[in-house]
This record gives sequence, C-alpha cells and structure tokens, in this order.
Amino acid sequence: MPPRSAAGLPAQLSLFDDAGLSLKEPPAGRLPPAAMPPTFMHPRAQRRIALAGQLVHYELRRGRRRSIGFVVGAEGLSVSAPRWVGLGEVESALREKEAWILRKLHDQAERSRRMQAARIEWREGAQLPFLGEAVILLLDPRCSGAVLHGADGTLPGMPRLTLHLGLPQQATQAQMRDLVQGWLQRQARRVFEERCAHFAPRLGVQVRRITLSSATTRWGSASADGSIRLHWRLVHFALPVIDYVVTHELAHLREMNHSPAFWEVVRSVIPDYEHALSSLRQQILPSFD
Repeated sequence: MPPRSAAGLPAQLSLFDDAGLSLKEPPAGRLPPAAMPPTFMHPRAQRRIALAGQLVHYELRRGRRRSIGFVVGAEGLSVSAPRWVGLGEVESALREKEAWILRKLHDQAERSRRMQAARIEWREGAQLPFLGEAVILLLDPRCSGAVLHGADGTLPGMPRLTLHLGLPQQATQAQMRDLVQGWLQRQARRVFEERCAHFAPRLGVQVRRITLSSATTRWGSASADGSIRLHWRLVHFALPVIDYVVTHELAHLREMNHSPAFWEVVRSVIPDYEHALSSLRQQILPSFD
C-alpha cells in the first residue's frame, strides 16, 4: 500500500502531446508574460503557455515514445513528447486538457500549502497528531524520557493531551525531535501488536513477526511466512485507519494479491474500509525534517 509521501504522488495522464511556448518568444496574438498572472512555475521549465488565463511554465522532455504524456507533480507540469511531434501539436494537446492540468496544478499547490502548515517547529508548545488527536509538546526536566498526560478542563477545540519531554529548557530541536520520534516508534509497536492480536484470529491467520518500517513507498507489507511490516508513522492516524492497514496486511496472509477475494477478506472484518482508505490518502503527515 503506497503512503502519501512528503512530496506527493504525481497525477499522470497519457496523451499524444508535447511542446509549448518558448520562454523567450511568446507567439503573436498572445498577451506578453507581464500581462498574465505568474501562476505555476516548474523549476526546470523551458516552455510556457497560457491556459484559461493562467500562465504555466512547464518542463518539456523529448524522447522515443509514441504519444504525448503529462505529469503534474509537486514541482509542476512536465510534458513528454516524441521527437517528431511539433510544438504546435503539443500546445494543442495542452489546451485540450487544460481543465485537467489546471485542476491538478491547483491540487498540488493546495497540498504544498497543507504540507508547509504541517511542518513541526521543534519547540515547546508545538503540536503533532497521535492516534488522531493533537498532542502538545512540553519540556519537563523532572520527567524521564517522554510521558503522555491527559489534560482535564481544556477549552473546547484545544488539545487534551500533552507529551512531557525529559529535556532541559535549552534543549535543541534535534534533541526534541529524536526523543519524540523514539517515543512514537515505541507506541507504534505497542499499538500494532495489540491490533494484530485482535484481528489475526478473526481472519484465521497467524502472525509470526511484526517489524516497524520507514519505507518511503509503502504503509505496510506482508510475507507468506507470516511476517508483517508496518510503517511507524501510521501511529499519527486515528485507530480506524490503523485497523484498516493492519487488516489489509493480515488479509494478504490469506490472499497474496488484490483480487476481489482479497477485498472480501478485508471487508469481512472492516465493512466500511473505504472510509479509512480515504483518510489514509488525504491526510498530510507532519514533517520530521
């Protein structure tokens, strides 16, 4: 199961396309760049085009391919085209799909904004999600390690949990990050073991080993020998999402595929797993950089 990586998965559309406008020579009849709102800029852009009044600077790559392809990723729009396709044909393909392109570019811009907002400033009072709830970080030299406390009488909408870190007030950002990450990983192992113990008997499977993963492309994986790997950062999500991923991997111990039979195994214990899957795909995790 692929996670939402920090940079995001590119949206992709294959066409017979390629080409655009030279960055230096806008064609006659089009507004010059200064008159257009500077909207989207790919860091390796060589071409630009106005789509629905928005200026899009995009990367153009030529290669041995049969059709024009569009990829909208975190960096912006990339266009791949056969060497024999002219710039006019590329521009026509871009205009034909301008609604799709602009929608994906706006989606990526919004995702980047949300990712920036999710960056953790490693200081006292910072917040991060744990099992779907916001937790406030507090420096507390009196405690040992990291200790989670419930906060009574908090205002509506305020986090109810505080994580006390056994560090001095002069602690560095790296010290805070490492202590919190270690605590989260220990909690992840505890939660994963509990949920596997809960769901394995219901699915009629036996888990022989559970290990934590830091993979960049998968939330989890399963092996035929009964080994389960789960990404430790799942511990940020609420329990229904964790239960879905755990069940997904346990179901692979019966069906090592994604056939209809596999999904029926998942549905047998989580009938509404689609809701958890949607949350897994949409939520932006905090950055630990």
